[in-house]
Amino acid sequence: MSNTIESEPTGKANHFIRQIISDDVAAGKNGGNVVTRFPPEPNGYLHIGHAKAICLSFGMAEEFGGHCHLRFDDTNPAKEDIEYVEAIQRDIKWLGFDWGEHLYHASDYFDRFYELAVELIKMDKAYVCELTPDQMREYRGTPTEPATASPWRDRPVEESLELFKKMKNGEFADGERTLRAKIDLASPNMHMRDPAVYRIRQAPHWRTGDQWCIYPMYDYAHCVSDSLEGITHSLCSLEFEVHRPLYDWFLETLDQFLSHQYEFARLNLSYTVMSKRKLLNLVEEGDVSGWDDPRMPTLSGMRRRGIPPAAIRNFCEEIGVTKFNGMTDVAVLEYETRQVLNKTCPRFMGVLDPLKVVIENWEVGKTEMLDAVNNPEDPEAGTRQVPFGREIYIERADFMEDAPKKFFRLAPGREVRLRWAYFLKCESVVKDEAGNITELRCAIDPETRGGDAKDGRKVKATIHWVSVEHAIEPEVRLYDRLFHVEKPDDGKDADFREHLNPNSIEVKTAYAEPALAGHEAGYSFQFERIGYFCVDPDTSSEKLVLNRTVALRDNWAKAQKKS
Repeated sequence: MSNTIESEPTGKANHFIRQIISDDVAAGKNGGNVVTRFPPEPNGYLHIGHAKAICLSFGMAEEFGGHCHLRFDDTNPAKEDIEYVEAIQRDIKWLGFDWGEHLYHASDYFDRFYELAVELIKMDKAYVCELTPDQMREYRGTPTEPATASPWRDRPVEESLELFKKMKNGEFADGERTLRAKIDLASPNMHMRDPAVYRIRQAPHWRTGDQWCIYPMYDYAHCVSDSLEGITHSLCSLEFEVHRPLYDWFLETLDQFLSHQYEFARLNLSYTVMSKRKLLNLVEEGDVSGWDDPRMPTLSGMRRRGIPPAAIRNFCEEIGVTKFNGMTDVAVLEYETRQVLNKTCPRFMGVLDPLKVVIENWEVGKTEMLDAVNNPEDPEAGTRQVPFGREIYIERADFMEDAPKKFFRLAPGREVRLRWAYFLKCESVVKDEAGNITELRCAIDPETRGGDAKDGRKVKATIHWVSVEHAIEPEVRLYDRLFHVEKPDDGKDADFREHLNPNSIEVKTAYAEPALAGHEAGYSFQFERIGYFCVDPDTSSEKLVLNRTVALRDNWAKAQKKS
């Protein structure tokens, strides 16, 4: 069975988007209504950066009693796939949001886009251009030099209308014609220098089939879609700030409902990349097993790794919403993950690097069932039975033959507490011919059952263990960061894969208590003293596969306390 993991932020900090919407509602703008949208392009899987946008757009609509539209920007059929559409919907619902009846597609408006483009031509605000893409870039100018007019900028309106119709009817090849808006060739904003409105794409669309061979550009389709849906607050990442004058120009020129665009800083997370194109490259090059590889920053990868959706929502609230681009330490996400999992996850004992212990004063073949608390943070979680026998595994790191004074775990002649069991004392060490330690010979104090001594003596360490006879042997996948540098792309496309961490995954066989068997994919738990894990979908009746979600150590929280 799977365990449900939920935990919400304790409070919500104010930010400028929340303040803008609050002021608009108070002033009765748009009748006090709040309508937002999340407009993904179905050309890849959603990642943690999209989660920030999802939490903001859906969260603001929910907070102010409005609704948020899910609208697929399906205007580039050559790169789109129904697989991505389904994955996007699945991920948004997993995060805890629902668009209800407000599911839309840009392709819903293809007829209207075309009609409005015709209106632009009739107003002499658009024209059919025959420059090639390379020529358009050449004519565009520089930030300090104005663009050069296309030879077809002043072609007669009727001629552009006829050519645009021929474009629609498939009479030209890809790239042979474009429809361009006629705005301002000298504008310091390069996006206002006669941008393309339509391009030819002789490719079938996953919704409209072969009905269309011309498709609107994003800047045109985006604002018109917002207007047609009555979006009051169109929330975009900061790179679209320079596109806003064009957004407004289209709506004002076409005399449409004036939706308003507001920009916020996108999420940049350390030790990963946020470009769908680069993530696709990792998939295609085989650097990862797929979009849902637990090392990927995709929501499907994080779900498979065991990161709970509540942790992602809390993380997005924690980092806030600003106008300034920056880098967020992945340790903040790890911290929020631990915060949620610590309160909700059952505990089990597992050993990843085993050292065998033979308890010489324990009867051969005898098994004793011990009570263990499932979650000290949750009194309602109850207890479980853990088998204890003559031979157990402990972590190799919990023993040291020549232990320094401050090493409080097991050593020759020293005593430790076995979690939920007995005090254990090391009496001797067994080695192989090469001098490697192969097992320990120990004794337990039978008067310390449950972990406390009746005579009041104390030990300074408690270690976990697993009964050799009863242990199950899951495959454990230990994940590290996908890249070994904080900024793997750093604005460069050519070399980001050179920074891949060759040790981002380690696969080993562990030994775990039998109560862990039988859980389905997605089940999250803590291996005591090791970290948080979840059951992977690769699990079968023959093999239990576990993913490490996050280790127990939390450097970010320690750094926060010091500051």
